[in-house]
Amino acid sequence: MLIRENKVIFYQFLIALVAGILFIPFLGGVHLFDWDEINFAESAREMIVSRDYLTVQINFKPFWEKPPLFIWMQVLSMKIFGINEFAARFPNAVCGIFTLLFLFNTGRRIYNEKFGLIWVMTYLGSFLPFFYFKTGIIDPWFNLFIFSGIYYIILFTRDTDKKKNRHLVISAVLIGLAILTKGPVAFLIFILTILIYLIFKRSKLSITFINVLAFAVILILVGGFWFILQIISGNFDVIADFINYQIRLFQTKDAGHGGFLLYHFVILLIGVFPASIFALPGFKKHPSDNFYQRDFIKWMIILFWVVLILFTIVKTKIVHYSSLCYFPLTYLAAFTIYKIINKEIEYKKWLNYILVPLGVIYALSIILIPHFDKYKQQLIDTGWIKDEFAIGCMQAEAGWSGIESVISIILISGIIVFLLSCKRKNFQKGILSLFIASALFIYSSILIITPGIEKIAQNAVIEFLKDRHKEDAYFGTIGYKSYAHFYYTKKQVPVNKKSLNTQWLLTGNIDKKAYFSIKIDKKDKILPLYPDLEVLYEKNGFLFCVRNPENINTND
Repeated sequence: MLIRENKVIFYQFLIALVAGILFIPFLGGVHLFDWDEINFAESAREMIVSRDYLTVQINFKPFWEKPPLFIWMQVLSMKIFGINEFAARFPNAVCGIFTLLFLFNTGRRIYNEKFGLIWVMTYLGSFLPFFYFKTGIIDPWFNLFIFSGIYYIILFTRDTDKKKNRHLVISAVLIGLAILTKGPVAFLIFILTILIYLIFKRSKLSITFINVLAFAVILILVGGFWFILQIISGNFDVIADFINYQIRLFQTKDAGHGGFLLYHFVILLIGVFPASIFALPGFKKHPSDNFYQRDFIKWMIILFWVVLILFTIVKTKIVHYSSLCYFPLTYLAAFTIYKIINKEIEYKKWLNYILVPLGVIYALSIILIPHFDKYKQQLIDTGWIKDEFAIGCMQAEAGWSGIESVISIILISGIIVFLLSCKRKNFQKGILSLFIASALFIYSSILIITPGIEKIAQNAVIEFLKDRHKEDAYFGTIGYKSYAHFYYTKKQVPVNKKSLNTQWLLTGNIDKKAYFSIKIDKKDKILPLYPDLEVLYEKNGFLFCVRNPENINTND
């Protein structure tokens, strides 16, 4: 028993060490990406600057779209590491460590340590699940809270001893934290998963009125903590705007984030590669397992479909909306792999017809991307690209030399070793090689390729702002949405409240310079409207202008 406990501790230490090495270094290697990363980091920065830790703000005005828990995490990180990219992304690196440890401990309780390690491997070695722990977006913590909350309610349904009530309390706290992270959709997913489970099981949960009451009270106290404080403070408008925003996400393509009906199906198949491929056989019934193992896989399949169908219905389509599916999807992949290695099921060769082409596409993309600078002008000259803004962005120098293409060798080698090992019936070696290669491929791509992509997408604007952040001036955008001009100019609490209004900056009697960026495909419509604007220069899809107070011809 002691030997096994020491073994578990060793595995936990090893997982935490590997996760820390992969997730923490180079977090600040590239600027934060507009919108989401800069959005949340800016809210955290404004909390620090204004010393108002209750109100989530953007441009020092109440921001009702998100509750504050993740923002508070970033505030704490910025207090330790300073206001920078590393600090903004550090909370998710920590989340990555906790997530992998949670998967291991959950997996070993369902089957054994071997299964727990396989589950960690499938999550760590899959593209989007790995990538999100290197970002500054809300979803990794949101997903962990929901999934762990569902896990503890599963334990509640099984236990008959004193632990039963403890598991109920833990579940309520976790779902409450999820609500405090991103909103009530956490409870919607939670309750839908339970209801669908009960419908398919055709039985009742062993739960009393006291259990429901206790869960509700804890959920309201934890999940409603910030909302209650807002109401006490008299900020009813913030709560009303928050509710309206949640409704709008379901009914409209918010902020232009639309997509086709099967958007999230495709995202999960491609984005959770290679785990998504191995997960496919996991949707079938496997009667060889005991009741609790079969029951858990039923929970995972239900959770997967609840999240996928819910966000297929939602009009707004954003990649990370379906990211909670990463947990059940990687579990199903781990299940399939575990059974194959233990020779309980056969590896289906038809999986190779999906896995190999997708792997080759990923490898080819990394082979081609570093040569983009060399051939982009030829592509532009073909006339195929009609978007003036896109053409402007393509003019940016990514800084790739072409040698970056060697990264693809990592993934190709992993696929080759996997295929050869499968041919020799050595599935354990093949699968291990594939997922290790995949993790290293993702890590290398983030480290080497992402900086060039960031230069193409937004670097011109970021550098413009950083070059002028010490000036006593106003900054804004015209014709497009951005948070970069708040974060990268280190905007302070405005003395002149009129400056919060972009229209005043454009037409009012301003008291100091006002800088603006415009996407070049809109410049012909915008410039005639504001004759006071003086064009400074044009670069990589953006036009940069200034409005000088001495040139003003209007009265405020």
